[in-house]
Parts: sequence; C-alpha cells; structure tokens
Amino acid sequence: MSLFNARSAWTIYKHELARALRTALQSIIAQLLSTMLYFVVFGAAIGGRMESGLEGVDYGAFIVPGLLMLTLLSESTANGAFGIYMPRFTGAIYELLSAPVGFAETLVGFVGAAATKSLVLAAIILGTARFFVDYTIVHPVLVLGFVLLVSASFSLFGFILGIWARSFEQVGMVPSLFVMPLTFLGGTFYSIDLLPEPWRSVALVNPMVYLVNGLRWCFYGQADFPVVVSLVMALGFLALCIAIIARIFATGWRLRS
Repeated sequence: MSLFNARSAWTIYKHELARALRTALQSIIAQLLSTMLYFVVFGAAIGGRMESGLEGVDYGAFIVPGLLMLTLLSESTANGAFGIYMPRFTGAIYELLSAPVGFAETLVGFVGAAATKSLVLAAIILGTARFFVDYTIVHPVLVLGFVLLVSASFSLFGFILGIWARSFEQVGMVPSLFVMPLTFLGGTFYSIDLLPEPWRSVALVNPMVYLVNGLRWCFYGQADFPVVVSLVMALGFLALCIAIIARIFATGWRLRS
C-alpha cells in the first residue's frame, strides 16, 4: 500500500473544483470589474498625484503586485474555508472520514482546489492589468513561486478557519474583517516609506506588509524590505498551518463532533 493515494487526492480535487466552477462565471466577472475599478480610481484618478515609492516605476504598475496579493489572500482564505465547511455543514464529512483516505490526500485535494481557483483569478488580474498599465516582471520564476507559496499558505489557513467555524457568518468573518483590511493597510496602494511616524512603525506590525513587499520585489527588484524576510514569513506561516491541521486530524477536533 502506497503512503500517498494520488487517486483519492485527485478525486477530492476534481469534486471541489467542480463545485467552485459552478460559481466561476460570477467570480470572474466580479474580479474583472473590481480590477478595472481599482485601475480607474487609483491608477488614473489618484495615481497622477502620488509617488509610487519605487524609482522608475509608474504608480499604476506599482499597485499591480498589491492588487494581486489582495486577491490571493482573500480568495485563498475564503475558498479554503468554504471548501471544508460545506462537507461539515451537509454531513458529508463523515463519509470522508470513514473512507480509506488519509490526512495528506484530504489536504491536497481540498487545499489544491482552493489554491487553483485563487491562481486563476490572479491570472485574470495580471491579464486585465495589461490593458491599463505597462508593467514588467523582473523575476518571473520568483513571482510564480511566491504566488504559489502564498496561495497554498492561505488556502491552508482557510481550511483551518472552515473547520473552526460553526456558521456561515463565522466562515466569512475572518476574510472580510481581518484579512482584507490588513492587506489594504499593508502597502497595497502605497509604499510604507511614505507614511509618517508613528504610523510607519505601526505598519511594521502588520504581516501583510511583508507579503505585499515580497511580491513587489519579485516584480520590480525593489521593495521596502528584503525579499528574504517575506519568504521566511510565508514559509513559517505555511509550516504553522500544516502543523495545526495535522493536530486537528489527529484529535478529530470539530470534525467528529
């Protein structure tokens, strides 16, 4: 018997992706409209009056990594949370727990599907941005790796949230009240170097600042912080989420009750 049953993981992945595709059209249209509005309002209306914070980078291009990170964090968390919460809500989770499917297969299936949907929306943002700004990617391989790391990490975080939540309100509470506001305040539309004290020091406490800047460095080779700091934080968060989920499956917390 193999340690990892790829067929089980693929079955869960396909099922979750099919569920996500049922609302794919409205998600894509909403993302297209949101992205266009961001570029019209921030890029055109406000951008001409603001400094980007990076030498040689137009403000419209400056906000592309921030918008990409905003979508990745919010969508990965929401997709991961609803993916596991729905089987708990309908009772289908008991069929999964009684089936010969291990912890790794379950995690790869649910989290993989959540991350895939987030990556598709991220690709839509990059494609839409081309119609508004002329941005360049200095380190395309690093951008791909960082995007994959962030989407996987926050899909895992969403998975934990979906197990913790006891209602639909709780599922949507963390992404809307914490993840998205912290990302907005994390330098999505501005460089924190432009902030006066004490607000700059306050911003340094926000972990989203380092993720946004890490992706911005991958795009343009410039950021407020070294990319190593962002990479270490993302890897640490990934490891923490995996450890928490492993403990949840070992104890059956909120899964068997």
